Amino acid sequence: MIEIRRSGERGSADHGWLKTLHSFSFADYYDPRHMGFGALRVINEDRVAPGSGFGTHGHRDMEIITYVLEGALAHRDSLGNGSVMRSGDVQRMSAGTGVQHSEYNHEKQGVTHFLQIWIEPAQRGIAPGYEQRHFDGARKRGRLQPIAAPDARDGAVTIHQDAVVYAGLFDGDEHAALAIGSGRRLYAHLVRGSLRVNGQALEAGDAARSSDETAFVFDRGHDAEVLVFDLA
Repeated sequence: MIEIRRSGERGSADHGWLKTLHSFSFADYYDPRHMGFGALRVINEDRVAPGSGFGTHGHRDMEIITYVLEGALAHRDSLGNGSVMRSGDVQRMSAGTGVQHSEYNHEKQGVTHFLQIWIEPAQRGIAPGYEQRHFDGARKRGRLQPIAAPDARDGAVTIHQDAVVYAGLFDGDEHAALAIGSGRRLYAHLVRGSLRVNGQALEAGDAARSSDETAFVFDRGHDAEVLVFDLA
């Protein structure tokens, strides 16, 4: 059985400079039914106003993945990394024993729109780390491209958990399927557009999850961009 959660059911907050939507309990949003899914703990959809952002703050023992949709996001951290991420960029920061970082909208005009994803690591207390990759549209068109994985498959950033994150773009007749292995579960988050998952229609911000289907089949997309999490 597939469980569908609609975009409007997510938690939300408007801080003026930041408009955010929470797929799972986070900050002031708490729902005991949505604390995470396997090792997947956070999917926050953030829109940050020009010149604004998250000042320097700390994390520990979390794999933090940033997926930029629009605009530009400036990153600095206590490991000495500094970069500007744009659409198609994927960043992985392993917080491990502790890291400080900041994130700001690098644009003078226009909102920066991105997803921040937290995945619990398989082991606590690892050394902090950082990695960034770019995945252009051609690599995601009509297929599921790994963007984060423990074995860095197909150019994915490396995460310290038995989980694979895929990104795909689908339009018209394009379709793809991902099998659900024994003892595993899948979570799909539709970033934008519309798409069917096993015959059920999703709109931007909707999610589908299951641990007892044999596969997720994606089809009938319209300007669709989807992230899929294969989790132990």
